[in-house]
Amino acid sequence: MIQVTRTYLPDKERYLNYLNEIWESGWITNNGPLVLKLEENLRSILKVKNLYYLNNGTIALQIAIKALNITKEIITTPFSYVATTNAIIWENCKPVFVDINSSDYNIDIAQIENRISENTEAILATHVFGNPCNVHEIGSIAKKYNLKVIYDAAHAFGVTYNKKSLLSYGDISACSFHATKLFHTAEGGAIICNDTELNKKVYLMRQFGHIGDEYFSVGINGKASELHAAMGLCLLEDLDHIFDSRKKVIEFYNNHLNIKKVGLPIPLQSTENNYAYYPIVFPSEGILNTVNEQLNKENIFPRRYFYPSLNKLPFLDEQMKCPVSESISSRILCLPLSTYLTEEQLLKIIKIINKIL
Repeated sequence: MIQVTRTYLPDKERYLNYLNEIWESGWITNNGPLVLKLEENLRSILKVKNLYYLNNGTIALQIAIKALNITKEIITTPFSYVATTNAIIWENCKPVFVDINSSDYNIDIAQIENRISENTEAILATHVFGNPCNVHEIGSIAKKYNLKVIYDAAHAFGVTYNKKSLLSYGDISACSFHATKLFHTAEGGAIICNDTELNKKVYLMRQFGHIGDEYFSVGINGKASELHAAMGLCLLEDLDHIFDSRKKVIEFYNNHLNIKKVGLPIPLQSTENNYAYYPIVFPSEGILNTVNEQLNKENIFPRRYFYPSLNKLPFLDEQMKCPVSESISSRILCLPLSTYLTEEQLLKIIKIINKIL
């Protein structure tokens, strides 16, 4: 069986060495030494000043909204994982969807200002598939209307834009380190703040708002365990291998797939990608369904990612039209991509797709 991805697992003995450290210390959670070490290493590798490791990426979005005191409307994208919209609603805010552009599938900056109202307090945009949003234009709009900017950077680990970490843009970036990501801690995430005072606020919020017996603010449990941090520390040692192997898979797809007959996202210039996903957009949903069915018959399981367009979620109070997102989401398929794929497996996938195209 070939899934859309396969979780990268590091050398077992290396992980067991960290487990032995945990057993010897007896320190399992509450900002233990491995969590602190992982945070320090991530700040260095990602070249960001402030980063805290959390138990998942969704809690990072929720803390971001809470820390920025956002309570009303948030401009956001309909083309993302459902966690982006759920975090907004969960924090009792209203998502206001702005359609995406047809080049990189990110939020369409030309439409943002038309959706801003007196109740708009923030923009929450996703760097879709790790491709940067137009961060400079979004920043200009935010400054003009005095809005906060949060980036859902779940896909953006290791991505640079203009030779600068993509995670360093906006007020806050939220990362996911879920097992499906190229860098993972089984479950986990991170929150990156540019402002020092905001960073202090986030630090308290992730641990119930207190240090020892002194309470400073309302908070939630966003802490991660030593067991999860150990997995992350192991993967950091293999990052070059992970990036290189995934890059080779993408290059193989590009060289053998009939990409002239499908759409591919086009990232902004000056972007150094992380090879996290390989999405293709078919001419019609019917062709997508045919491809998906034929692949499934061969025990190959790509994913309709992202589907459906989030403005179509059944639990929304208001339906908003986003025709580009609705069209792309109905025709997009993420092909299998992992460090474990063989050339033989890739050729099998490509042969099935090319025959239908």
